[in-house]
Amino acid sequence: MGAHRFFIRGNSPALTCAAQILAESGCDFTQDPQYLLLPVPSMQPDGTIVGGGDLKCILQELPLDITVIGGNLPELSGYRVWDLLKDPGYVAENAYITAHCAVRLAMDRLPIALRHCKVLIIGWGRIGKCLSALLKGLEADVTVAARKEADRAILHALGYHSTDTENLNCAGYRVIFNTVPATVLPTGPVGCLKIDLASTPGIGGNDVIHARGLPGKDAPEASGELIARTVIKYLNKEEIV
Repeated sequence: MGAHRFFIRGNSPALTCAAQILAESGCDFTQDPQYLLLPVPSMQPDGTIVGGGDLKCILQELPLDITVIGGNLPELSGYRVWDLLKDPGYVAENAYITAHCAVRLAMDRLPIALRHCKVLIIGWGRIGKCLSALLKGLEADVTVAARKEADRAILHALGYHSTDTENLNCAGYRVIFNTVPATVLPTGPVGCLKIDLASTPGIGGNDVIHARGLPGKDAPEASGELIARTVIKYLNKEEIV
């Protein structure tokens, strides 16, 4: 791989790790950048970059043909964009890292072991699937809430308990993980650990742990390595073309 030139905006541990791996791969961070690398995800709800800064102002100071790399990026007319959160390989592996961090968070907060612990996972998407597998491996008593009847049938075949997301009964669970980006429990049940992993909170109440963006916070090396490997994949494809 040639000496691709990068400008990095953001100071997260994950981005620092990604930059180190890219440098070791022969990328350059000195001058005349070809690529702008942002945190993943890149933007705050107020439209600023995670870690600070206005994206449009930054782009005005960079070459017009620069490629913008990040996650959940806004519309950038005239720029080539690599949005890693639209890359199937990235989002799949990021889901696993998120699930691993969520299990570790639960273990740190629980006064009991996860073996035989009654756990409810709301949602059977990427994170829900990874969470279910990890918790089953730890011998937790896992129930998954899924909206589609076909998904509940698959869950039953895989050996999980299942329930309908539309008719949740949360009694008896020690841990509830939510992965659905919509309100599923306006008032979360008391007396259990509630961890919300969704981009839009789905569990109401003051005792919910909102844990969006766990990989970058709790597993920055793994997150940074994933960012770097995905960027290198794109660079290699570009060289082939």
